[in-house]
Amino acid sequence: MKQSSPLAVDEGALKPQDTSSLESRNSFHKLEWLKDAGFGLFIHWSLDVQLGCVISHSLVGASDSYIKRYYEELPQTFCPTDWDADRVARLAKVAGVQYAVFTTKHHNGFCMWGTKTTSFHVLNTPYGKDIVRQYVDAFRKYGLKVGFYYSPEDFRFLYDQGLTITRTPVEPYAPEIMREYRAYLRAQLEELLTQYGPIDLIFFDGGEAMCDENGESLQAFCKNLAWDLQKDILVTRGAIPTPEQHLPGVGSQEVWEACITLSTAWGYQPTNETVKSGAQVIQMLARTRAMGGALLLNIGPDSDGRIPAEQEGVLREVGLWNFINREAILGVRPWVLAEEGPMILLADKKGTTLYAVVLHQDGWDRGMRREFVLQSVCATPESEVSVLGASGELTEYRPDLDAHSSLSQQEDGLHVSVMNAQRIYCGIQWRNPLVIRITHVKPAFEPMGIRTGTAQCAQGTAVLHAQVLQMGSFETANVRFEWRKYPGFALAANDEGWLSTPPIAVRDKVEVQTVLEGLEPATTYQYRAVIENAQNRMRGDNAQFDA
Repeated sequence: MKQSSPLAVDEGALKPQDTSSLESRNSFHKLEWLKDAGFGLFIHWSLDVQLGCVISHSLVGASDSYIKRYYEELPQTFCPTDWDADRVARLAKVAGVQYAVFTTKHHNGFCMWGTKTTSFHVLNTPYGKDIVRQYVDAFRKYGLKVGFYYSPEDFRFLYDQGLTITRTPVEPYAPEIMREYRAYLRAQLEELLTQYGPIDLIFFDGGEAMCDENGESLQAFCKNLAWDLQKDILVTRGAIPTPEQHLPGVGSQEVWEACITLSTAWGYQPTNETVKSGAQVIQMLARTRAMGGALLLNIGPDSDGRIPAEQEGVLREVGLWNFINREAILGVRPWVLAEEGPMILLADKKGTTLYAVVLHQDGWDRGMRREFVLQSVCATPESEVSVLGASGELTEYRPDLDAHSSLSQQEDGLHVSVMNAQRIYCGIQWRNPLVIRITHVKPAFEPMGIRTGTAQCAQGTAVLHAQVLQMGSFETANVRFEWRKYPGFALAANDEGWLSTPPIAVRDKVEVQTVLEGLEPATTYQYRAVIENAQNRMRGDNAQFDA
């Protein structure tokens, strides 16, 4: 791979990112609640879990025989007798989540409650119980907010109408079909939003491409109906940004929620599956919160209703970390930098208490002290430093060690010295991030800012563009691009494998570009702009191009 030197920038080559707003009747206090909560559990589950296939989507492009057997045979054998909503709610509580979102109906049209709108529902299976009711009651019992996932797209409705099962119809449906479709969805939402008490939030997945004669999409119809039925309900997808299977490269003061699978699939997949580690999830959670978002982490019960052991194990590891460091996740907001050195940075709502989530703890054994320098933080005479979860008074079996934390404001930044003192595991070292809390602080500078621009690609060469948005408190900086082969939809949240272009010196708000050569044909690449100097490093959002 060859990287050329920077080029002069073509005027108008940079295209601004989409900043269009989503129509919303969400109340301010519910949006603030989501900002504070920050961590939710997504539960994807439907009757095709018996096959171990992708949830619902195998019906698109399927043969008539496959579709007929899917709708006729799968309800006859769906009997998840090991499903225990109370146990799942307890697991969620221990994991540290504040809310949950359950698939009441996915795109296949199978209803997990006893709807009167169709015979394709859970009461018409050997299991024969209202799973939505079980979920709602159990999660409320443990003080967790209750959310519904609901698909305005309904493949069973299309099948019953003799229409092709698709998510993107080539031609608009006839007005009479759309009227019947809307009436069908209305009846289902009226059941869900009148029979289960106040629902805290709802996630509408799909329906944007299906519009009536007035141009209103099914998603917009369902969204507005939900607010009509429960004015205080929080609508997530359809009303706020909900990046799927990835984290944005930049933070925001607006409310957003990333939905990411614990495995690679949304529903349970018994083979050919990879589960994220507890460390990966903890880092994703901390990064999400540092950028102002909420993480909706997805799990999938198996065909018998159990949470797979490997998924439960990760949730409990995350729960242990949350139990220690809850203060750094609940009710926090972005700091001036999301990351500095080996640390992810967050702040309390006032912006005066900093939480530094220390990554890469290999070699930092219990009883060892480390010092960190924070250049973005300025201490005050009232500042105090501590390690979350630890008393700072002693280390077990080591009375000779001083476990106290200390800080010192010096010319090159705030020096913080802390001990890894608390014993978390028995026979092995706990390698998940330690969190340092520093009170009564203020930002040491105004940060820089950059926006990732477009990419033009031809014959194995790509021209990458970026724009410096602000220089902050600094006179000089370097801009470069990070890039990698796109790891795929399910793995895009893993922030690994990035390469870098040579730096470009900048002194003002300018547009810059560089060239990548020798790209592999028919390959998708990901890229992002970075602006940095010795004190400050900021990234633009992730973007992609096809070589």
